[in-house]
Amino acid sequence: MSEKVHEIQAHHEEERGDANYSADEIRVLEGLEAVRLRPGMYIGSTSARGLHHLVYEIVDNSIDEALAGFCDTIQVTINPDGSCTVTDNGRGIPVDMHESGKPALEVVLTVLHAGGKFGDGGYAISGGLHGVGVSVVNALSSWMKVQVHRNGKVYEMAFSRGAVTEKMTVVGESHDTGTIVTFMPDPEIFKEGTDFSYDTLKIRVRELAFLNKGLKITLTDNRKGVKKSEQFHYAGGITEFVRYLNQGKDLVNKDVIAFEGEKDKVIVDIAMQYQTGYTENMYTFVNDINTIEGGMHLAGFRTALTRCLNDYARKNSLLKDSEDNLSGEDVREGLTCVISVKVPNPQFEGQTKTKLGNLEVKGIVDNITSEGLKVYLEEHPAEAKEIINKGLTASRVREAARRARELTRRKNALEVSSLPGKLADCTERDPKFTEIYIVEGDSAGGSAKSGRDRRYQAILPLRGKILNVEKARLDRVLNSDAIRTMITAFGTGIGEDFDISKLRYYKIIIMTDADVDGAHIRTLLLTFFYRYMPQLITEGHVFIAQPPLYQVRKGKKKYYTYDDDEQNKLLNEIGLEGCTIQRYKGLGEMNPEQLWDTTMDPKHRIMFRVDLTDAVEADHIFEVLMGDKVEPRRRFIEENAKNVTNLDL
Repeated sequence: MSEKVHEIQAHHEEERGDANYSADEIRVLEGLEAVRLRPGMYIGSTSARGLHHLVYEIVDNSIDEALAGFCDTIQVTINPDGSCTVTDNGRGIPVDMHESGKPALEVVLTVLHAGGKFGDGGYAISGGLHGVGVSVVNALSSWMKVQVHRNGKVYEMAFSRGAVTEKMTVVGESHDTGTIVTFMPDPEIFKEGTDFSYDTLKIRVRELAFLNKGLKITLTDNRKGVKKSEQFHYAGGITEFVRYLNQGKDLVNKDVIAFEGEKDKVIVDIAMQYQTGYTENMYTFVNDINTIEGGMHLAGFRTALTRCLNDYARKNSLLKDSEDNLSGEDVREGLTCVISVKVPNPQFEGQTKTKLGNLEVKGIVDNITSEGLKVYLEEHPAEAKEIINKGLTASRVREAARRARELTRRKNALEVSSLPGKLADCTERDPKFTEIYIVEGDSAGGSAKSGRDRRYQAILPLRGKILNVEKARLDRVLNSDAIRTMITAFGTGIGEDFDISKLRYYKIIIMTDADVDGAHIRTLLLTFFYRYMPQLITEGHVFIAQPPLYQVRKGKKKYYTYDDDEQNKLLNEIGLEGCTIQRYKGLGEMNPEQLWDTTMDPKHRIMFRVDLTDAVEADHIFEVLMGDKVEPRRRFIEENAKNVTNLDL
């Protein structure tokens, strides 16, 4: 019986469970016990992403106070002991007695779905949808202390893993209002570590400052040896956000187009600017939540944008009577846009619950966009003409790309075997159990083909460096042999034709040499995936293989190490005497058995899954590293050179 059958059988047995299932098996989880038992249900994971989500939950409560108009300053501090403190000057969590007979502060901190976001009086607009935030953080912290400044007094309360350790007491007087929450993540939950990343927190804090015009957010790291602090404060709000996203790019319209409006208590704020590149960068937010799947606010904007630009082009004879209207794809080429809406009762849907479903928002955004854009186009005829001309060029190129796609599809349909000749496919046909290695060069490809398990591992060698898609339109991308080969092998199509359900391999593994050239090829591949097949990344299908840097032989034993630190540690343990050390310059230097043992055998290999934690920052980094402008890239290298630990020269 194959491994696959074993896995399926075990799964079915697990689903059937115990035949003697009875009332004795029913377990009622009290209070926050459920959170500690299944933390991933509440914060996504117990990895670094989940760890930082704890901070975001507390900060989001402070942001809600800002949205309600009661807070203009937030401080986030990583303390010397590794705990985190979030301070705001909002109204302070209520401390009066709740109907349950406990102080409201205790209820908010210890009861799921308890908060001021469900009735009509607490928050008209809120990013916290379920009221689970602060209580979940409490449950997943080894300790938490909360101080509330309210009613002229200072109240304090302490907890441990969700349970009260010090009841609410008055510890002083204060003329200020606000809340101070300090918590220490529980190492029993976060087994990968409880160290907060300043840079990770900085990305979210900066984003929140952009989205909340005038709000001051200070991020401070007081840990030993790394003390630093930055304040984020943007009077221009999302207009400054767009400027930040477009820094270093060649611009079509120098000034950011910005407009806002309100209807039926829905507040719409939009900022947009065209740059000469080809990538569409759209960022949408609802009550400061990043709606990565878009939704009705995005649909309303897109409809209005396409209609307004076509109407203006027709009215001003920029589009001939014989020419077709510009498509949505045409008018969005090179557009950087931030759409921020505040909705009283948002309804979310989609795979990650980050797609806005409120139908009424579509019409509201459409109206406000139409009015704002018409005014801009009429008042800025020169910029309007440049924007229309960019769309016209995109339209002509899109037609060329369509013909290239049609040719690819027709060719695939006519060929008996449409798979690329260089692809060494696997015999397994169920994509859930297959993986494809993208390998640089024929020599490494030869070793990989000989060393693989051909039942479920496919090998696709690429010759040379692939096209940098950051500097190319889709028609040129589709003319690249290496890219066409990958598109055909994966089976998903590309761009508008992309269909994740047709993916032929569950794992796409980039396997390049551990040197500068290998890193460059890896970056080019990731740029291509991110720009034209982003779902491969967001749904967790892209991996990076980690080939070893050294092989050490001593006697009959073989050791593999993956960096200089690991190598030095090994040599200190086993001693240098009698050791034979081989440093691998590339995958091609390994024989098939070595490549299998170290890099391809699922039992021993080390791989990194490519994750997308922040789309805004990812876009920014890809543009800096792979775009046309040299100066931003030089500045990035200078700023980050001190962090390089493994530069192979």
